[in-house]
Amino acid sequence: MNGVGALLTSMLAAVAPGAEGNTMTKTKTLEVVIIHGSYGSPNENWFPWLADEVRKAGHRAVVPTFPTPEGQTLDTWLDRFKKEVGPVRSDMVLVGHSLGAGFILNLLERSDEPVAGSFLVSGFLGKLGLPDFDAVNETFVFREFDWERVRRHAGAVHVYHSDDDPYVPLGKGRDLAQHLGVELFVVHKAGHINAAAGFRTFPQLLTDLKALLERR
Repeated sequence: MNGVGALLTSMLAAVAPGAEGNTMTKTKTLEVVIIHGSYGSPNENWFPWLADEVRKAGHRAVVPTFPTPEGQTLDTWLDRFKKEVGPVRSDMVLVGHSLGAGFILNLLERSDEPVAGSFLVSGFLGKLGLPDFDAVNETFVFREFDWERVRRHAGAVHVYHSDDDPYVPLGKGRDLAQHLGVELFVVHKAGHINAAAGFRTFPQLLTDLKALLERR
């Protein structure tokens, strides 16, 4: 009995708060990757603000620079993601604006493991009827996705769209949300949810993102 009692004491000590090697109370650090769209850059809109907020919360933030519009293809963006970020991982949260949302769909479809979450802002599938954009977007979103695989790897999904986007009709956002099996969050009178529409911050996205980060 003494041997059994000693074993139980040792096991309880191993899981006690503050015990060496205890991981139950540790918060997992996540990496939030923020992806701009066509003709975009990492220094515009609400991207720098969101990256700062993520770092203040004790997590990592990466805002890669993708070639656009010159040299913009899905292959060149996948190559840049691999070089600046690395493989898609379970400790990763993906945030995409405009075509960045479509690029995330491609990442999820190709991934071998799910991410913690996917936040898609002003995203779309197919043509926009805007020649300058359709020409560079074609390899990203002019096809059917393996939606079951995308959903399986997307983690917690949030989709946002404005009801007066001058580039991407609200129906595009509805279609995207439906394919992903989530409710669309409509932001009223928010344009393309970019700096031109006054969005140098995006509080609703931050609220939803922090809820995810705090659960990890």
